[in-house]
Amino acid sequence: MTDDTQFGRVADDGTVFVRTADGERAVGQWPGGDPEAALAFYRTRFDGLEAEVSLLEQRIKARAVSPEDAVSALGRVRGTVADAQAVGDLEGLTRRLDALQPLINLRREERKAEKAAKLKTAKASKEKVVADAEKLAQGSDWRNGVTRLRELLQAWKDLPRLDKPSDDALWHRFSAARTTYTRRRKQHFGELVQKREAAKAVKEKLVAEAEELSSSTDWAATARAYRDLMTRWKAAGSAQRDDDDALWKRFRTAQDVFFSARTAVNAELDTEYAKAAETKRSLLEEAERLLPIGDLRAVKEAFRSIADRWDAAGKVPRGDVKDLENRFKRVEQAVRGAEDVSWRRSNPEAQSRARDTVAKLETMLTSLRADLAKAEASGDERAAAELRDSIAARETWRQEAAKALQEFGGA
Repeated sequence: MTDDTQFGRVADDGTVFVRTADGERAVGQWPGGDPEAALAFYRTRFDGLEAEVSLLEQRIKARAVSPEDAVSALGRVRGTVADAQAVGDLEGLTRRLDALQPLINLRREERKAEKAAKLKTAKASKEKVVADAEKLAQGSDWRNGVTRLRELLQAWKDLPRLDKPSDDALWHRFSAARTTYTRRRKQHFGELVQKREAAKAVKEKLVAEAEELSSSTDWAATARAYRDLMTRWKAAGSAQRDDDDALWKRFRTAQDVFFSARTAVNAELDTEYAKAAETKRSLLEEAERLLPIGDLRAVKEAFRSIADRWDAAGKVPRGDVKDLENRFKRVEQAVRGAEDVSWRRSNPEAQSRARDTVAKLETMLTSLRADLAKAEASGDERAAAELRDSIAARETWRQEAAKALQEFGGA
């Protein structure tokens, strides 16, 4: 007996039977033919069924088919095997199919666990999207916030849906964050427009003031006024870019008109000051030739003429003032000093006091020398030493007093 005859037979009338646990079942007719050929033909049909069962086993084991599709395929193949017009171990195929159900159940639990894990991850991702949106809604990134919210919305759409309550609750928070951000951004730019309009109004007034000052020739006061205008300009804030640029151009033009005029005037003054400095240097050379002073009256007259011309020469560059003034003062002080000496010499009261001082010192020296002679005669060396010191000191005073008297023209 062959393997095929183990699972089926061909009756004398050509009927082909397959053997099952429930008995024989007719699967076809093979009239007037070779029984072995008939069984081989129906065995081929069985081989096709077996291949289909094997393919289903492989796909389920390889997770190439979802549990739902696997159940559907299993039912279809099971029905095909049950009604198969084939000869072979149909019971074995049925057992193999039965063995797939626990595997499908396992795959279903695995899919359920994977789905739960994915939903958990998705929920965490959506919660992060919501948290980022809420943080953005409370911030002030008005430049990049719109783009970032758009990216967060796309990230939300790319994530799978959660259970309806969780998904709805998170979406409500996300939507509220977007609304809050949009409202605050709109309010910000509305306030910004108002501030820029206010800044524009202030700067228009400042420009008008600057343009009015541009023709002023009160150089110091107007320069201070422009500094004040600049301080107020900075404090005014920014207007719209085009308005700000146009107003600033007018403001700077007004400033340039004033400061260019001041620079031109200063250049003329610098030329005048330089000429004055040259004049005063020549006068200094003339004045310094008066020293040392001989004829005081002639020197005073000459210096008076020089001083008048000095004052008439006018201002000099700031860097030359100190040197020129110091040199002029030295000559002036020398003349005044000579005047003081001359006055003292012609002062009768001072001359009398000087003569009295000399006389008193000479009288005192005469007395001290007499006392010294007595001390030396008596051998009182201590008294003699003290008297010598007194005589030396007063002799010095007498000499100085005599010099002063000579300056007054005394004897």
